[in-house]
Amino acid sequence: MRDTRESRLLLVLLIAIAFALITVDIRGGEDSPVDGARQGAATVFGPIESGVSAAVDPVGNAVSAIRDSGQRHDRLAALEQENAALKARLGSDDRSRSRLKQLDKMLKIAGQGQYGIKGAEVIAIGAAQGFSWTITIDVGAKDGIKRDMTVLNGDGLVGRVTTVGPSTATVLLASDPDFTVGTRMESGDELGFASGQGDRPLRVELLNGKAEVKKGDRLVTFGSQADRPFVPGVPVGVVSRVDPSGGSLTRTLYVTPYAAFTKLDIVGVVVEAPKKDPRDTVLPPKPKPTPRPTVTVTVTPSPEAPVDGQNQQEQ
Repeated sequence: MRDTRESRLLLVLLIAIAFALITVDIRGGEDSPVDGARQGAATVFGPIESGVSAAVDPVGNAVSAIRDSGQRHDRLAALEQENAALKARLGSDDRSRSRLKQLDKMLKIAGQGQYGIKGAEVIAIGAAQGFSWTITIDVGAKDGIKRDMTVLNGDGLVGRVTTVGPSTATVLLASDPDFTVGTRMESGDELGFASGQGDRPLRVELLNGKAEVKKGDRLVTFGSQADRPFVPGVPVGVVSRVDPSGGSLTRTLYVTPYAAFTKLDIVGVVVEAPKKDPRDTVLPPKPKPTPRPTVTVTVTPSPEAPVDGQNQQEQ
């Protein structure tokens, strides 16, 4: 396009319309008037993204082995069998080994928390939702995915489903500034709300401004009413910094999330919540403290110097 006065006016107009749509979408929340158009876009472009992913990724179909985990009481046995078959089918290259490791970790979390999950691959990031921290996964309405379902991976909480197409879905990551989840401190009942800060640690506001918290403490999801959008007990992260209370009603923590949002590949959508809150059972084992070596310094006294009188007698 030539750089003319008309083209500049058109560019300004398009930018203004874009910001207006973003504002309307944010203010509308779950009832956003833009949601219909977004779902339509997911319907049109979702199969394209999924097709491209399948064409370039020979391991793509492997994840389907864990998408249907059967009845609750048979889930663990079925997942173990599917995982064993999956390992037999996959090759031995580095990428396959990495993905197998991710699958193993995710299945372990699902088993410990008794979550019914649909396995999925990340096939796109970000752009479909403007400036948000989002990913697109290759499962959708035909796989039983619905809006406001919890998404996790082998490390912990990833985010929640926001838009669902026939064969794909969009996930808002926990690192997004518009993301908020209720949290509970490990081995206690201190509740709070964690919010995303992009590539910085999560910000958590504890409801108790006098709560005793220290670096290294861990948090899990508290859970939502009817388990939507969050099921309880999913690992969130580790406290990296605690702000001084300052007499305020709440207390601010900064939490390093377990999930690495910049390198997501295999994730699971929780389609069936556990019968009871798993509490802290899904958290990884605490790292054992590294013993500090003890250094013992022994001082050997030097021989005493002879006095002058003794030297003269010896001579």
